[in-house]
Amino acid sequence: NGLMAKYHLHLAHLYGDLLNTYSDVGNIIALQYYAKQMDADIDVKVISIDNDFNPQDFDLALFGGGQDYEQLVVSKDLPNKKAGIDKFINDGKPLLAICGGYQLLGHYYIGADGEKIPGLGILDHYTLSQDNHRFIGDITIKNEESNQEYHGFENHNGRTFLGKGERPLGKVISGNGNNGEDHTEGAIYKNTYCSYFHGPILTRNGEIAKKILLAALEHKYPDADLSSQKALKIKPTF
Repeated sequence: NGLMAKYHLHLAHLYGDLLNTYSDVGNIIALQYYAKQMDADIDVKVISIDNDFNPQDFDLALFGGGQDYEQLVVSKDLPNKKAGIDKFINDGKPLLAICGGYQLLGHYYIGADGEKIPGLGILDHYTLSQDNHRFIGDITIKNEESNQEYHGFENHNGRTFLGKGERPLGKVISGNGNNGEDHTEGAIYKNTYCSYFHGPILTRNGEIAKKILLAALEHKYPDADLSSQKALKIKPTF
């Protein structure tokens, strides 16, 4: 209809040129799709090795996963951005971290060859590896606060154990989840959402996209009346 959106959001795609193995860029497409229904638009900027990350320039962020080599390259650059990412997360701005991004927000993860790769340590989890084994397949979880069920596909060698201040994105109904032991999947800390769901998570789970968008809008436009955005009934359309 050519009308300008009422709200404008800026998304930082952290290392989007390196960590894009699992077509998680679909999460950005889903966010833009749902944002449109909320009278918002989203512009996207890739923040990579050579770029500074200024948290005040962005309203939401995506941190995806990649192969071990790319993740190693990213882990060496991450200290340069730690202060910015820490401030972004702890200010309550929404960030979606998938797989490698999820692992790198924690204390460390063990690479395929047994190497201990340091993470940011902003979230209190850590990740071990499995010998010659991956968790692969469809997964269903239930968020115990909202009673919403989320569906996805997992493919990961890592076994992640949550720490202080983190609660799971959901309890595993079927599949493996974080570690195959404690029936948790993903992590939530403030407005940071972490998961091993590929395929991409937001295309099948629009309610998570809605939560992320509402958090971004509430943070940027604290005086706006967002009641129609909150009431928006989101159905997966992909």
